[in-house]
Amino acid sequence: MTTRLNTLSVGTAGPRIAFLHGLFGQGRNWNQIAKALAGRNGTGARCLLIDLPDHGRSPWTEEFSFESYADAVAATLRATAPGETWTLVGHSLGGKTAMVLALQHPDLVDHLVVVDIAPKDYGSLERFQGYIDEMLGLPLEEIQSRADAEARFDEPNPGVKAFLLQNLRRDGTRWHWQANLDLFAADAAIGHESRIAGWPESVDELPPFDGPVLWIAGGDSPYIQPEDGDTMRRYFPLTRQFTIKGAGHWVHTEAPDIMVGALQRVLARAT
Repeated sequence: MTTRLNTLSVGTAGPRIAFLHGLFGQGRNWNQIAKALAGRNGTGARCLLIDLPDHGRSPWTEEFSFESYADAVAATLRATAPGETWTLVGHSLGGKTAMVLALQHPDLVDHLVVVDIAPKDYGSLERFQGYIDEMLGLPLEEIQSRADAEARFDEPNPGVKAFLLQNLRRDGTRWHWQANLDLFAADAAIGHESRIAGWPESVDELPPFDGPVLWIAGGDSPYIQPEDGDTMRRYFPLTRQFTIKGAGHWVHTEAPDIMVGALQRVLARAT
């Protein structure tokens, strides 16, 4: 995939930093962090918030692969700032994409920040199956308004409901999902052969990424386990782990001030 992805820019000067969201997310999920890094005058950092393929306003794919996701992001970074390098931040699905990109396109990445995900196979998308079913089950042809969609959407957690419904858009009188739900549903149906939950074997043939890596974990999240450290350092020898106590998987929304501070220190080293 070489199509340029949809992006949102925040900041007008300073080091370049790009953000990749997780499954069902969008680049603007990082907007609060980006605005804090850019600062009031916009010169603290030049932030690029990217919609991954099959998400937000970016093109859809017919078959999922981390390699093609990473290539699409790399093409977008090169088109945005030819010849420049980036600090690359990725959470969950975006974290895996960022890791694969650093391995496939090391010339693009100065610093890598991986948020609450490990370079391993997580088995299946079973934990997301309920969300996919809820979204596919919403009768879009009957929806009259966003309030109507919220009332019909069967999700008890208000934060999760708002996060998932950000994918719902209206064109004229027609409602549609921006996320490629059919692709995600097909991947989830594979079970333990899920590509989205997995980790691409192709990167084992690539040399390790020799740049600095900050590996941020949520202290209350199960996504990173002690035994994952050896695998992480096999691909990324200069990894430094940072655990944010009291935070779950969505670290950047649960502990934004700590996240901003950590990224400011990374950017200071990058400059």
